[in-house]
Amino acid sequence: MMQLSNDTHCNKHSLLNVMNRFIAAANNMDETIMVPSLLRDVPLEDQESQASFSHNNNDPPFSSKQRDMYEHYLLVKSLKNDMEWGLLKREMGGGGASFLEMAVKQEEPPQVNGGAVEEGSDLEGQFHYHLHGLFTVLSKLTVQADHLTSRYKREIGGGSLLR
Repeated sequence: MMQLSNDTHCNKHSLLNVMNRFIAAANNMDETIMVPSLLRDVPLEDQESQASFSHNNNDPPFSSKQRDMYEHYLLVKSLKNDMEWGLLKREMGGGGASFLEMAVKQEEPPQVNGGAVEEGSDLEGQFHYHLHGLFTVLSKLTVQADHLTSRYKREIGGGSLLR
């Protein structure tokens, strides 16, 4: 059995650490939000968060197509489940395709010499490309889960979600 060194868990830039932070943020969100249906029709963004989470690249802070906090909650929860259980569970359960599964199916293998796939073609480059993407997505999802949790606490505390 392979053992991981303690250095891996201490490195804040390791993939395991980024994954653990996302799962912890998603678990915290799930434990905090006791009545998810209260999130329906509540916009994901508010004026304060747009100013405080602005990025240097002039992109919107959370460029997602979720229309409200409820859809965002479901997305984060679904992606966390996909990370914990993998794609096989979804295939065996007969459920719809996850965002991750759709991305894997749509990705085409590299082609060389008129369509033939070259065995081992730049695997290191592909690995680093996807690793960078995974870090970026997980970091953004962690920020979004934390933002959703704190916004839910703030809104419930002020009673503005309750109608």
